[in-house]
Amino acid sequence: MNPHEDGPKRDVTAVLVKVLVHRRDERGMRLEPHASRCVRAGEVHELVATDHTGTETGTRIDRVGFLGFAEITSAGVVDRGDEVWIGSRRVGVVLGFDGCHLPNHYNVLVHADPVPTGRDLGLAPEEPLVFRQGGREAVGQPREERPPKNQAFAHKCPN
Repeated sequence: MNPHEDGPKRDVTAVLVKVLVHRRDERGMRLEPHASRCVRAGEVHELVATDHTGTETGTRIDRVGFLGFAEITSAGVVDRGDEVWIGSRRVGVVLGFDGCHLPNHYNVLVHADPVPTGRDLGLAPEEPLVFRQGGREAVGQPREERPPKNQAFAHKCPN
């Protein structure tokens, strides 16, 4: 979230359609240069947890736990720094996006430490999922050092 550009937004809702239960230590995903992605109702995207915190374009993401696939039920904008809620659990914060499977789907990378899998969280198909506007906790910053809400996470994309 860039507080100098971003105003309030609605939640992006989804439903889990498949749970994933594996993890990898050498996955080799790469962060896309975009801090946000528009998603349409009906699209399916993969959710991948990681304890990595780097947000620079091309950052290699190796340690991952696969959470599952979710179908978007209300279109909107998913931003780096958004909170990810599955059911009543806050799973983590959006770190960024990996496009290695495009045009099929995005990998939505979710910062979570420790790194869970869908099995670890006891996830089940049809559970509701919400991407909720963040800003309270910037990825990679300890809670006691995070910026005030009005100065949270700013990312600059090349023009």
